[in-house]
Amino acid sequence: MEKKNKAVFVVGPTASGKSALGLKIAEIFSGEIVSCDSMQIYRKLNIGTAKESLKNRERIPHHMIDVVDYDADFSVAEYQKTALQIISDIWSRGKLPVIVGGTGLYVESLIRPMSFSKADKDDGIRRKLESDLEKYGEIELYRRLNEVDAETAKKLHPNDTKRVIRALEIFLKTGIPKSEQADKITPPPFDYLMLGLDMDRALLYSRIDERVDVMFEEGLALEVLSINDFSLQSMQAIGYKEFADYNGFNVEEIKEKIKKHSRNYAKRQLTWFRRYKEINWINPYDDDSAVSLVKRFLSV
Repeated sequence: MEKKNKAVFVVGPTASGKSALGLKIAEIFSGEIVSCDSMQIYRKLNIGTAKESLKNRERIPHHMIDVVDYDADFSVAEYQKTALQIISDIWSRGKLPVIVGGTGLYVESLIRPMSFSKADKDDGIRRKLESDLEKYGEIELYRRLNEVDAETAKKLHPNDTKRVIRALEIFLKTGIPKSEQADKITPPPFDYLMLGLDMDRALLYSRIDERVDVMFEEGLALEVLSINDFSLQSMQAIGYKEFADYNGFNVEEIKEKIKKHSRNYAKRQLTWFRRYKEINWINPYDDDSAVSLVKRFLSV
């Protein structure tokens, strides 16, 4: 049997230490980082997206950061296509792709690739559904699916949002429930190890609060005001959208909203990643366990 190429995923909630662990793995195992973050793709959005420092990005090659302008739209399908091309290029140079990030839909697109038929594909509808997922959560999208295609909804878990979105997209585009159609789901084109970061909830929330404080110290408000167009897809992200309702804004009030929304987002991220039976949960302060897991994975 032909050996497959290998990749390592480092996933988990916001502020859990994914970037630091990804860098360490890339350094030890001759790897390159592929960002799996739906906001780091945007140029000019630097502080609120917690991009890795330029110093570290020069030390270890980083990909899928600053891919499009801040006023552009970008879909999961576009991420999947571009990221897989980059991952293949990394393999061709004898390096290890280390995929780092917390955007569940992006992770899903790489390990559960799905082909979309041209007849019912609609990037605009899918982007709207992905935006609704971020705003209202997986239960609301599942409820919508149950209303229009109860047969498909019965077969899906509410947290399986990739397929919930897919089913809604088909119905909204064609008027025909997904239960009367079929998708081709292909196995991932590589072997992978998935490391999930988790820690005591109080500690995680403390790290989130500290990160938000640092963002404001680094000039988050000025970054937001330099764009000041909340109709953009990029400005719907946590850390940016909270400024939309304020004219002469109260910085402390906005800061507390961002902290609250970030904590809620961290909960949703953990719920998402706990669906994966193959994930290896580790404490981010236990680097040695992560390194041992990667070493064992690469030796097989």
